Amino acid sequence: MDFRVGGDERELAEGVRAMVAGRLPLEHLRANEGAAQAISAGDWAALGETGVFALTVPEPEGTGLGLAEAVVVFEELGRALVPGPLVGTFLAASSGVVTGAADGRAQVGLHCAGPGPVLVADLPSLDGLLVLPAYDRRSTPRLVAPAPAADGPGVTRVAAPLDPLTPLWRLESLPAGDPVAEAAGAMRRDGSLLTAALQVGHAAEALDLAVAYAKERHQFGKPIGSFQAVKHMCADMLVRAEVARAAVHAAACLADDPDVVTSEAAAARCTPVELVDRAVMGAKLLADEAALANARAAIQVHGGMGYTWEVPLHLHLKRARVLATTFGAPAELALAVAAFA
Repeated sequence: MDFRVGGDERELAEGVRAMVAGRLPLEHLRANEGAAQAISAGDWAALGETGVFALTVPEPEGTGLGLAEAVVVFEELGRALVPGPLVGTFLAASSGVVTGAADGRAQVGLHCAGPGPVLVADLPSLDGLLVLPAYDRRSTPRLVAPAPAADGPGVTRVAAPLDPLTPLWRLESLPAGDPVAEAAGAMRRDGSLLTAALQVGHAAEALDLAVAYAKERHQFGKPIGSFQAVKHMCADMLVRAEVARAAVHAAACLADDPDVVTSEAAAARCTPVELVDRAVMGAKLLADEAALANARAAIQVHGGMGYTWEVPLHLHLKRARVLATTFGAPAELALAVAAFA
């Protein structure tokens, strides 16, 4: 098994980056800060036309690729701060449970059930809502379609969500919905990996912004990037981003190759399910920590500028914090990974 990113994956990443830069630049996305719909239907359709949601859908309806390619694409989406129910729509498209999800005609939200309030993002835009239970493979995911109405009874919009590009609604309860044939374990695995890939994108972009600023900002007649303390901060950011990226790519490669999983599980004296779960949870944990720590460090490198609304670092930090609450918070993942030991 080759974990290295090859030429095809690099071309895929460059293509997605070029599409996002042309159709969904940051200044275009930020025009919707605080709005009930963070991304327009036309922009969402552009993502669908590019094939973002149909990457693992078999040909001819999709591109027939694997999770190894999907995490490359989602890293670019995270890097560009693309909003909307990306992961839920991808899961709905790959499992075929919502018509139009694969080509961008439908948006499907995601709610990871657990303790605490029922919070759903992007509710007015949703055609359906996937409800994933706590990390229990004996439980069955549910699909609520159509999604609850944003102005329905027991539904309240959160006035000031943490991420201005992730509008939230609080629900008193969720409809029962219909069971989804797809196994809960597979949906959680894929959703965790894609969320981790988004986090790697945030960590990488925070690093790039910090390095660029350290080169251009001068103090005492020298660029601040020449100061040892700033060098160390940027080096630590690079290590965190690369370690997280390697873990996410390795977990995706394992998920794509059941034969290797069976062999590795026998050597590790565990079940194939346990082997993949450990890899995915470890990757998500590393990605969450890298995204949060790199965003904070990049803000520090920027000094007083880093705390301003104009500099997008606060958006990366806020989005990373939101993503870190899905598919297991860092503390929960750390305990789960430790249990495997």
